Amino acid sequence: MTALEKTRCSWAQADNLLISYHDKQWGVPVHNDRLLFEMLNLEGAQAGLSWLTILKKRKNYKTAFDDFDAKKIVNYSEKKRAELLADAGIVRNRLKINAVIENAQAFLATQRQHGSFDAYIWSFVKNKALINPDKQTAATVSEAMSKDMKRRGFKFVGPTICYGFMQAVGLVNDHSSDCFRVNAV
Repeated sequence: MTALEKTRCSWAQADNLLISYHDKQWGVPVHNDRLLFEMLNLEGAQAGLSWLTILKKRKNYKTAFDDFDAKKIVNYSEKKRAELLADAGIVRNRLKINAVIENAQAFLATQRQHGSFDAYIWSFVKNKALINPDKQTAATVSEAMSKDMKRRGFKFVGPTICYGFMQAVGLVNDHSSDCFRVNAV
């Protein structure tokens, strides 16, 4: 069976970049703090935009934000912020750019408190991915995550963004029942 012949989640059929992301990353459990930080900020950058837009700019984001190294990001100067606002390779939105910097501070504090961001974030699902949760369960978990993250100083972490993040990093497996990836993660 070729890549084009596989049955996928409906959102991942329109573009080769989406297909590749779906087939290799979406829903795969992530336990690497740097990648979790990257995905949290990319999900926040998506607010009001399509995921495809962000995927197309992902490489530029990694370059612009020092491969999402939170220890470097917390030290960004006003000059660096201005450079980011002028960078056509990323979404040039002052609130979203500032959010990455503020998120770096909150991320590092959360790492210190919990030993790792991974330990913190996976605690919301009791260290076991939710498999196609019902709407009430999904809402309860994403709202609890959003509320706690906001309390810690994270930005662009509303319940919808948190749920998208949970799907992206495998806290939730929401592959459709006929998707070839449903049992692969």
